[in-house]
Amino acid sequence: MLYGIAHPHSALQQEYGGYCMNGLIATIYMKNGQVVTSPENPQVLDVSPVDLAAAAQEHGAHALYIGNLADTDGEHDTNLGILREICAASEVPVIGAEYHFLNRMEDVKKQLYAGCRHVVLDGDSPESMAVLKEVSQKFGREKIFVRALDPSEPKGTTLDEITKFAAEVMDLTDTERFADAFCLVQQERPEENALEAAFDWNDFKKDPQGLVPVIVQDDKTGQVLMAAYMNEQAYADTIRTGRMNYYSRSRKTQWLKGETSGHYQYVKSLTADCDMDTILATVRQIGAACHTGSYSCFFNEITPKQYQEKNPLQVFEDVYGVILDRKIHPKEGSYTNYLFDKGIDKILKKVGEEATEIIIAAKNPDPEEIKYEISDFLYHMMVLMAEKGVTWEDITTELANR
Repeated sequence: MLYGIAHPHSALQQEYGGYCMNGLIATIYMKNGQVVTSPENPQVLDVSPVDLAAAAQEHGAHALYIGNLADTDGEHDTNLGILREICAASEVPVIGAEYHFLNRMEDVKKQLYAGCRHVVLDGDSPESMAVLKEVSQKFGREKIFVRALDPSEPKGTTLDEITKFAAEVMDLTDTERFADAFCLVQQERPEENALEAAFDWNDFKKDPQGLVPVIVQDDKTGQVLMAAYMNEQAYADTIRTGRMNYYSRSRKTQWLKGETSGHYQYVKSLTADCDMDTILATVRQIGAACHTGSYSCFFNEITPKQYQEKNPLQVFEDVYGVILDRKIHPKEGSYTNYLFDKGIDKILKKVGEEATEIIIAAKNPDPEEIKYEISDFLYHMMVLMAEKGVTWEDITTELANR
């Protein structure tokens, strides 16, 4: 059981018997790559961990607690792979906890590199407690938590001993952080994702109704998703919660984006224009931004695009999309399909050849040759990515976590 602030929506809790959503931290236990009810009674539930994590966010979870119940190396690796998927797709902090493997520095590192914001050590495990000081110094004590025991049923290390030891080795004065079972992320208050605003509402130029227009963009692609308005309260609530709030001119009321649909917008940045009368918001969009079900509200094309896309990530995504389409829908005479048909060995051979061509081209003072060879290499690398099921988002997430 995780402690948090009571949450009014219990749809998922009713739908999934083993799904614990006491407040703002959603708990998902995994065993053999499947969702189970609890560590004490691990009954398998018919829902994938990745889908359940996504559904939890759509129903308002502010953090995900992923309990890995693996007790063999093979099962551990399977669950860790799923954890990476959850972290890659998650818009909220992920808290990783393993019940048999978090005994070494390497185990903690794997959790953090998978994308977890925090890692939980087992207060009942002498091995976990032995590495507590080392991992706290290595990764930062703010990333490490201790799963304390139920003081009524000590199994070796008492709760008081855990609290005292953790406070000493981590140089903490706030021992309440370890005083309750599963006390995580400072009770995960709604303000846990609060932003720091450089400008007060009074700094903006408002329209006659006291509103400021907001343009909203996808943080990864730069795609414009929607336009809306903020009043003072919507601005304050956006800063306080880290989720986009707006003011409806037609309904004359404030609204939280996603409150009814689950399609929340998590703020990545807020920027004012030169006149301080418009806000540009970049967000991580859950689901669709438009009430019609379209991802973006801007889909009625007036004139066709008359420029060549040069956004690096968008170009990579577009080329990768074509390659993936060739894999799914083969086209006669396609060089990409030729590579897929020949298999992994041929693809690897071409990647190696193109890498060598880059080295040779780098010795040439003409920069045009190396640009050509790097482009060839990137294409063949994307064929390899498609063959192995790796996406650009997987790559950028991995780089961001380093």
